[in-house]
Amino acid sequence: MKVVYSICMLLSILSFSSSDNYNKRRKKSPKKPHVVFVLADDFGFNDIGYHARDYGSQMYTPFLDSLAEKGVKLENYYVQPICSPTRGQLLSGRYQIHTGLMHGVLKGTQAHGFPLDNILLPEQLRNCGYKTHMLGKWHLGFHKDEYLPWNRGFQSFFGFLTGGENYYTKHKCEPKKTRKYCGVDMYDSRRGPTNSTWGVYSTDVYIRKAKQIISAHRKTNKPLFLYLALQSVHGPLQMPPQRSRRFRDIKDRDRRVYGSMVLAMDRALKRLSQHLKHARMWKDTIFIFSTDNGGQVKRGGNNWPLRGSKGTLWEGGVKAVGFIHGKFLGLQSSNVVNRELIHVSDWLPTIMSATKCPIMTGTKPLDGYDQWDAIRGLSRSKRTEILHNIDPLFNKKKLNVTPDIRHGFDVSIRAGIRSGKWKLLTGIPGMDLWVRPPECDCYNKSELNFKPQNNPTQNVKLFDIENDPNETAEVSKFHPEVVELLLSRLVEYNASAVPAVYPPNRRLVDPKLHGGFWVPWKNKPQKQGRIEKKSHKYGPRNHAPDSAQKFKAGKFETFKDLFWEKKSHKRRLVKLF
Repeated sequence: MKVVYSICMLLSILSFSSSDNYNKRRKKSPKKPHVVFVLADDFGFNDIGYHARDYGSQMYTPFLDSLAEKGVKLENYYVQPICSPTRGQLLSGRYQIHTGLMHGVLKGTQAHGFPLDNILLPEQLRNCGYKTHMLGKWHLGFHKDEYLPWNRGFQSFFGFLTGGENYYTKHKCEPKKTRKYCGVDMYDSRRGPTNSTWGVYSTDVYIRKAKQIISAHRKTNKPLFLYLALQSVHGPLQMPPQRSRRFRDIKDRDRRVYGSMVLAMDRALKRLSQHLKHARMWKDTIFIFSTDNGGQVKRGGNNWPLRGSKGTLWEGGVKAVGFIHGKFLGLQSSNVVNRELIHVSDWLPTIMSATKCPIMTGTKPLDGYDQWDAIRGLSRSKRTEILHNIDPLFNKKKLNVTPDIRHGFDVSIRAGIRSGKWKLLTGIPGMDLWVRPPECDCYNKSELNFKPQNNPTQNVKLFDIENDPNETAEVSKFHPEVVELLLSRLVEYNASAVPAVYPPNRRLVDPKLHGGFWVPWKNKPQKQGRIEKKSHKYGPRNHAPDSAQKFKAGKFETFKDLFWEKKSHKRRLVKLF
């Protein structure tokens, strides 16, 4: 009996010792951080609360402000002036001149997608043991299956494939001018095209899906990469379900609705962070917030006091709102402002460095730099130069522009480069006005009454961005040596550029040929017919096109103007007159 007792004691001691050693080994092994990257759409420089307070805007983002104050605000951070190029550079770390996306966005009607020979960020992180998920806007091509996000490194995707849609019905028409092809744009990588979320504001849809992903992920021991590419606050301007009276005094309707959309996004991201805390993942999360381009001043956005708008090479089109939050930054104080030069193409190598993941073999040469130490204030930025773009196709045929060669570069081409404190623009940069927020009472302040001092028809414009961040004084005639140097840099970049790809619209993309949905269509069988008439939680799927027309006609702004009536055991959407 004593022998048996001695053996049992020995086994228990050995078991405790081995488990203790295992726990020690687990503590010693460093834990990789979760990464949540939130990309807001068309969110202007003057639309974040901590800028708005200084520049006469009433936009209100208390949660985002609180995160930024406890993290690092990126105040010298740049993106591209439109959607697809920014998203492509974010995920690939490469300039658009090296991927063929120099001209325009990737339209749903084109047989084109982000080149497959690029290894994207989710593929890189997945190779390093991360679980990768994407929600929201893709906008990098979908004409073939291989271009879809779940074939580019994401393990799941729920969102839309084109550039924009109705926030409630998920209905989309292209091209913009003719609206010839219309259908529902919503795809679930695990179930195919769907309209199960019809009637639900898209921001709420993606936060709900994000919570589901987080709840499922907490049961695993792997790090998470969540790319949340919100539709907010891109047009169409549609009031969220929870109307806010905060903006009732703004007379401009677009700005008033836009303000409510901004606040709805802020509140939604707060819910996301609360769920991460509930899942005990928040403390191990690097949270990155960025916009994809400047605000669209024609649709409620504002970039004041910067010049220009979305779609332009002026600062208002390319200087972005951005910040990063998380304990992995190792900050010793709050409200840290970083003024190092950073570009959206830097995120791939920076995130790989922060997660201690190696760049995969076969990755094409990157234009981005690892800025992890620069963001944390441990070193200066590795970047001294940004190529904003070289677009050889921009309006040349439409405007009958003749070539104008100077120092080996055709300055009639729309291009822009930032080097040190200097910024050079050639060709037509786009809308060149300073647009005050409509609610601003600063009209009598002389220091804010900017007037352009340059000739808008000249092909070469030079600005000292460090001393003139609002681009009020054009100084090319005073610094011809700087102009010559920067034009020579454009010549060097242009020599490495691939041809710009911008194919025509294709009829076979028509959603009517594919069950009423925007889906991959190249080499696919055609399916005539409308969206299936199947009842579900949010109503009949075939209501989407009719509802989209009502929204466009201004019959109602939100689904608060509607109610659900149960009749004959079926749900029907009834308009209140």
